[in-house]
Amino acid sequence: MKLKLFVIPVICILFLNNQFTQEPDTDKKMNSYISDLMGKMTLEEKIGQLNLVAGGDISTGAAVSENIEQKIRAGEIGSILNIPFEVTRNAQELAVNKSRLHIPILFARDVIHGYSTIFPIPLGISCTWDMGLIEKYARIAAIEASANGVNMTYSPMVDIARDPRWGRIAEGSGEDPWLGSQVARAMVKGYQGDDLSLENTIMACVKHFGLYGAAEGGRDYNTVDMSRLRMYQEYLPPYKAAVEEGAGCVMSSFNVIDYLPATGNRWLLTELLRNEWGFNGFVVSDYTSINEMSNHGLGDLQTISALALKAGLDMDMVGEGYLQTLKKSLEEGKVTQQDIDQACRRVLEAKYKLGLFDDPFRYLNKERSTSDVLTDGHLKAAREVAARSIVLLKNDKQTLPLKKSGTIAVIGPLADSQRDMLGTWALTDRTDKVVTIVEGIKKAGGEKINVLYAKGANITDDPYLWDHIKPFVPPEQENKEKIISSEELINEALRTAGKADGIVAVLGESEIMSGEAASRSNLDIPESQKNLLKSLLKTGKPVVLVLVNGRPLTLTWEDENVPAIIETWAGGTEAGDAIADVLFGDYNPAGKLTATFPRSVGQIPLYYSYKNTGRPYNPGNKWNSKYLDIPNEPLYPFGYGLSYSTFEYSEINLSSDELKGNETLTATVTVTNSGKYAGEEVVHLYIRDPVATISRSVKELKNFEKIMLQPGEKKDVRFTITTEELKFYNSNLNYIWEPGEFIIYIGTNSRDVKVATVNWGL
Repeated sequence: MKLKLFVIPVICILFLNNQFTQEPDTDKKMNSYISDLMGKMTLEEKIGQLNLVAGGDISTGAAVSENIEQKIRAGEIGSILNIPFEVTRNAQELAVNKSRLHIPILFARDVIHGYSTIFPIPLGISCTWDMGLIEKYARIAAIEASANGVNMTYSPMVDIARDPRWGRIAEGSGEDPWLGSQVARAMVKGYQGDDLSLENTIMACVKHFGLYGAAEGGRDYNTVDMSRLRMYQEYLPPYKAAVEEGAGCVMSSFNVIDYLPATGNRWLLTELLRNEWGFNGFVVSDYTSINEMSNHGLGDLQTISALALKAGLDMDMVGEGYLQTLKKSLEEGKVTQQDIDQACRRVLEAKYKLGLFDDPFRYLNKERSTSDVLTDGHLKAAREVAARSIVLLKNDKQTLPLKKSGTIAVIGPLADSQRDMLGTWALTDRTDKVVTIVEGIKKAGGEKINVLYAKGANITDDPYLWDHIKPFVPPEQENKEKIISSEELINEALRTAGKADGIVAVLGESEIMSGEAASRSNLDIPESQKNLLKSLLKTGKPVVLVLVNGRPLTLTWEDENVPAIIETWAGGTEAGDAIADVLFGDYNPAGKLTATFPRSVGQIPLYYSYKNTGRPYNPGNKWNSKYLDIPNEPLYPFGYGLSYSTFEYSEINLSSDELKGNETLTATVTVTNSGKYAGEEVVHLYIRDPVATISRSVKELKNFEKIMLQPGEKKDVRFTITTEELKFYNSNLNYIWEPGEFIIYIGTNSRDVKVATVNWGL
């Protein structure tokens, strides 16, 4: 009996050990297949797999990259980005029928917030605080993109951004690393599903690795400089979360890290990403970012291409530095055959995981390309996400919701613009499907209301700004901008407003004023539009300001003077319907800001989780950290968002105020809907560690719960807190927690919270 008791555990241990050390059958098959294929490949064909080009009409060769057809036949292209469905099929047929080894091409596209059905910009989507809805939107984007030949999307963008001057803040989830991590996971899961080989899933490419959202001065493509500790604590978590969720690809960023461009930074791409985080996908450069390392002062094309490959960058986007120089670098000993083989294997593995070797045309089903896009279900989801992304910033004297009666004047240069509802990075060719705000209000009101429209202002009358955006404005829109003078436009608007009972002013940014290469130093509403708003307010009629924009704006004057303000971002295909749903109260707004709105650009960078100074603000003392001309506090803090209802919070009830070790704390508040409307509320949990071995933030988001309450209804919201929520990176970059006092905050946003304290020992 003793022998049996001894033998059985040994057998179990041997069995379990074998399970953990044996290569899974799927990986075995993949590795065997790819090893066999690579054994047949020439050096030129291996390097070709590392080459990503920007395509156009394959049959004519009219493309951003040159001689695409010839290169496909020679096996010198591994991937093509942003090409139409028909061209995709032509290119794949060339690759699998005319190249020597018939290796399929991987087709990538910037599916940033939808393919044909466009959802709100990602910053807006994050304001839903609904991970299930965010995953659903990414799933729909994957279904539509995969039906049109796309295998991979350059999304999610998970850069933490605390400077709204940076135009690409529109593409991310705002300022908080914890929330950003949850959004990153939801989007990767939505795109990739549980099985990448299915025809309706696509590979996620996480960008921009890393720290791109901290570009100095908020100027795109600019340098980044920060400590390792700040990287780990505040900027790296969303990338890590996306990798842990299984993202198949990571894109390097344009900026430098520790004075070395990310594209050629071995610490970033190999030591951190692969060795520390265990990433096993492939890394692609951003658009010509290998070539641009020359401008950073790193050498000629051959030198920087070798640097990138040795750093761990597998695929060269558009620059063709790998294609032109790696063979020579191999001959000169600047790279090794192993370097090239390793990168080639990673690219081929991605194609294998996508099922392209089984069926190169699985993403090229002509029937799906029409049946699976812009469906009623997709449009319904887009409307729901758009409505839930809207943030009510102000609502004095219950100006909103509007009544479905009388005459409404809808005024502003963005009120009847389909293109501007889509925002940045909307590559859809179905602008005709977009519902404008004028259209949405007319549909919602029906015969009960009379809707009048006037443009009221040009997007901008600033010649410097106009000269920078004019080259990217469609000709028909440019003509609209310049036909009528600002004075005439305002007069027309006032005549229209004079016939109405109330005014909806639709102002903000055109779709080309935010996004990539769209940094702004002045975050006010453009002066031409602000002058219109001032004129409308002078009529004495109630005015609702509807903002359409891609970033936090400075709205101090508007907040002081306009009775009702709603932030709608760029809401996508169903923007007009969703905005009308909110304006008329068919949906009670519940969006909460994921990026702080400053009072002035002089406060930037501004975010809720700041570190205290040694001399924090004290109104009775001159010698402290403050501005002389404005308060330190933002106009609208992180997490802010009103409702047509009101929610009251009880004091926090802790399960204990003394804990030790791995014990669990429960923090509870009772939330009551004390208003007249059913509504949703996002309940936030923040924690502060006031005494530690390093200076900690004044508070950090650790959880939230979104609840629905009927008028008069109460609900207990409970948060479970363990030592995981107390952890941070110390000076040695060890992820630890330290015993002591902790402050628990629960509330409706980062500013308006209830407070309790707990002592937590070892």
